[in-house]
Amino acid sequence: MRSHEAKRRRAIPQEFGKRALDVVISVLAIVVLAPLFPVVWIAIRLDSPGPAVFRQRRIGRDEKPFNCFKFRTLCHKADENVHREAIRRAWAKESISNDPGAPYKLTDDPRVTRVGRWLRRTSLDELPQLLNVLTGEMSIVGPRPAIPYELEYFRDWHHKRHIVKPGITGVCQVRGRGRLCPEVMLEMDVEYAMNWTLWTDLKLIALTFPAVLRGRGAR
Repeated sequence: MRSHEAKRRRAIPQEFGKRALDVVISVLAIVVLAPLFPVVWIAIRLDSPGPAVFRQRRIGRDEKPFNCFKFRTLCHKADENVHREAIRRAWAKESISNDPGAPYKLTDDPRVTRVGRWLRRTSLDELPQLLNVLTGEMSIVGPRPAIPYELEYFRDWHHKRHIVKPGITGVCQVRGRGRLCPEVMLEMDVEYAMNWTLWTDLKLIALTFPAVLRGRGAR
């Protein structure tokens, strides 16, 4: 009991530090990237009909659902069954891509728009999630927020990834999400959730930039 209480007390300043880091980085990023937001918004609207910002129900900390924001990269009202089938095949360890370097990433999704391909390649589609970070629903670093139907494939211990807030970037994004099967990604997410530190977060943030430049890990 004493060990548990000591661990909990140590976690309080870590949680405070993580939240402070989230607020500082998200505010700075929004200020610096503010001129880019209207450019992306206009490009999306000119490229295809539909709203520029896409809201999707995702699973947050303690498995509480929330609305996750992204710049829209798919055709408006795209059929979600395409992604559902891709998830099923990925869990069966079947390749869902023509790219041998990213067998578990849906790289040739016919629903993706022209601008959407560019946004995904540069990870700019994730920028609106800075608002989710500011509201406390997400963190800069953490497991990617799961779509509710993905939980159908989780084993009991996979749910431990939800003891922390989902993040914009994380271990899987840095190590190349498309090259990893879903179960391996969840193992990495659980390992992060159980053992994260502020130093770990800072390292992952630093490693995100070269990962984005290489075009790895976008989702």
